[in-house]
Amino acid sequence: MILGLHHAQITIPKGTEDQGREFYCGILGLPERVKPESLKGRGGFWLEVGDREVHVGTEEGFDRLTTKAHLAYQVKNLSSWKEKLEQNGIQIIEGMPIPGFNRFEFRDPFGNRLK
Repeated sequence: MILGLHHAQITIPKGTEDQGREFYCGILGLPERVKPESLKGRGGFWLEVGDREVHVGTEEGFDRLTTKAHLAYQVKNLSSWKEKLEQNGIQIIEGMPIPGFNRFEFRDPFGNRLK
């Protein structure tokens, strides 16, 4: 029986963890979670998102701009988030409307799609 979702994983290019932390921890304000010692040598980092985790792994040879895969964050005050992202040079992409939801999307510095 599936009880819920434990974590999601995205990837960034190898060696870009510092830039990834600047974006995810600095701009988005997500706290970093300590990875288990047995996994630290694999690169990447883990984030806390509410009571879930996002694992940011490293991977080469993948064009993140060609996929529909994405993470969708639930936030308070969507307009202030839009403003914050624009102030940090992040291009806002108007998404397809879904009744009952105010939303937009954007890409992280590595091309990962976020909503």
